[in-house]
Amino acid sequence: MRTRITLECTECKHRNYNMTKDKKAHPERMETKKYCKFCKSHTLHKETK
Repeated sequence: MRTRITLECTECKHRNYNMTKDKKAHPERMETKKYCKFCKSHTLHKETK
């Protein structure tokens, strides 16, 4: 079953993206580089609770 997650920018702490992921295949927290419209650059985004 896929669950909804929220990604938060590590620079400015804004929650920019909503995604889904499969908890069985990827039980650890997700990290990815994405564009932050508040920082106006590509930054690391981490999964929040």
